[in-house]
Amino acid sequence: MSWLAIVNLTGLIVLITSLFMLLPIGVSMYYRSDDLDSLVYSFLIGAVAGLFAFLITRRGAKTDFRHRDGFIAVTLSWLMVSLFGALPYLFEGTFQGITDAYFETMAGFTTTGASVMTDIESNPKGILFWRSLTQWLGGMGIVMFSIAVLPIIGGGGIQLFKAEVPEITVDKLRPRLMDTAKSLWYIYTSLTVLCAVLYFFGGMSPYDAICHAFTTLATGGFSTKNTSIAFFQSPFIDFVATAFMFLAGINYTLYFYAFKGDLSGFAKSDEFRFYVRVILLATLSMTLVLWGENYNSLFQSIRYAIFQIVSIMTTTGYATTDYEKWSPFAQLLLVVMMFFGGMIGSTGGGMKQVRVYLMFKQAYRELYQLIHPRAVTILKLDGKHVPKEILGSIWGFLFLFIIIWVAGSLILAAQDIDLITAATTVISALCNVGPALGSAGPAENYAHLPVLSKWVLIFSMLVGRLEVYTVIILFIPHFWKK
Repeated sequence: MSWLAIVNLTGLIVLITSLFMLLPIGVSMYYRSDDLDSLVYSFLIGAVAGLFAFLITRRGAKTDFRHRDGFIAVTLSWLMVSLFGALPYLFEGTFQGITDAYFETMAGFTTTGASVMTDIESNPKGILFWRSLTQWLGGMGIVMFSIAVLPIIGGGGIQLFKAEVPEITVDKLRPRLMDTAKSLWYIYTSLTVLCAVLYFFGGMSPYDAICHAFTTLATGGFSTKNTSIAFFQSPFIDFVATAFMFLAGINYTLYFYAFKGDLSGFAKSDEFRFYVRVILLATLSMTLVLWGENYNSLFQSIRYAIFQIVSIMTTTGYATTDYEKWSPFAQLLLVVMMFFGGMIGSTGGGMKQVRVYLMFKQAYRELYQLIHPRAVTILKLDGKHVPKEILGSIWGFLFLFIIIWVAGSLILAAQDIDLITAATTVISALCNVGPALGSAGPAENYAHLPVLSKWVLIFSMLVGRLEVYTVIILFIPHFWKK
C-alpha cells in the first residue's frame, strides 16, 4: 500500500473541500448572519489540517496509485471530508453531538436527502448554504473534482476514477481522463446555473434558487425550507425541478458526447430508453391511482405523480406532498422506484438503471433457453456483447446490496423501531434517497432515531454512494495481504 500517497491525496481533498467553505463564509457576510465565526473556524481547521497532511507526505505523492490504493483513498476521502464538513454544525451548535453533525454531513456529501435537522428555517443562511453545497460537491464526486483540476495525481487518476465511478457499461470515457473530468464539471455547472435561473424566474429568491439548484442537480434533495419544494406552492417550480431531476439522472457520458457534437448517444442508449420507459410507466400508474382518490383534477394528479416518481427514482428525495397519505399501492410503488435509481454515470443513486435492465434481460434469456434449450443467445447492451464477468458483477452487487439492507434493517428493528421504518430507512439510505416511510416519512425526519441506528444509516449512505464494492472490499482480509 502506498500510504503516503493515500494520505497525501486525502489531505489535498480535505484542503479543497475546506476552500469551498469560503462560499458560505461570503454568504454569511452578505446576510450578516451569526454563523460567520463558526464557518471561519471550520475553514481554518480544515484547511490547515488538509495542508499539513499534504505537505508532510509530498514525497509519497510521486508514487503511482495502484488498484487497491484507489479504493482506500476514495473511501478515506469521503470519511474525512464528512468529518471536517461537520465542523460548522458543531461550532454553530446546530447539533449537540458528533453523531447528528456527521449524519447530516454524510447525507450531504453522499447526496442523500436524509436529515436530522428538526427546524431547517431557523438555521443561519451560511450554514444552510454549506449544507446545500455539500450535496453539490458530492453529486459529481469530490475525487472527480480533484482529478479534473489537479494534474499532479498523474497516472493514479484512473484508479481513483474506477473506485469513485465503478464502470459496468461497455462504452467508456476515454483516455484523457483529466480533460474528460473537466468537461463533466463544465456540463454539471452549466446545468446548475440554468436550473437556478429558472427557479429564480419561478419566484424563488436568488439565495433559495442557488441552494435548490445545488441539490437538484446533485439529486440530493436538501431544501432551505421545512416543507421542501412544497413551500413554494408553484406548478412552474415543480415542473422545473422535475425536468432537472430527470436530466440529473441521465448518464453524463451521454452529455459528454453531446458536448462533443454527437447527439446520437441518447437514441442509441438502451439504458436511456429503459430509464424513460420506467418513468413514463410509473407516472401513468401513479396518476391513475391518484386521480379521483387523492386529487379530482387530472392536471394535479399528473403534477404530483410525475414529481414524486422522478424525485424518488432519481434519488433526489424532494417532496411536494405527504405521500404517506396516499394509498398503499402508491407508497409501495415509490419504494420500488428507489431501487431503480438513476442511470450509471449520473449523480443519482440506487442500483442504477443499467443493472436493472440487464437483470431483466438475463432473466428473460434464462426463461427463453428453458423453452429452447439448444438456442444460442447473446446478451447485448447498445448493440455490444455483455461479457459474463459483467453479469456476474451485477448479481454479486445485488446480493451484497440485499445482504446489507437485511442486516441494517435487523439492527434497526432490534432497537424497537417498527418494521416499515426500519426497512425503508435502510433502503432509502443505501439508495441515497432520503425520505422513507413510517416515522421517517416525507413529513418527518431522522432526528428521533437511536444513535446506533444513525451510524448504521451513515454506513449505508457511504456504501450506497460508492456502489457497495468500493467500501465492502475493505472488509475482506485478503485485500490487505501483499
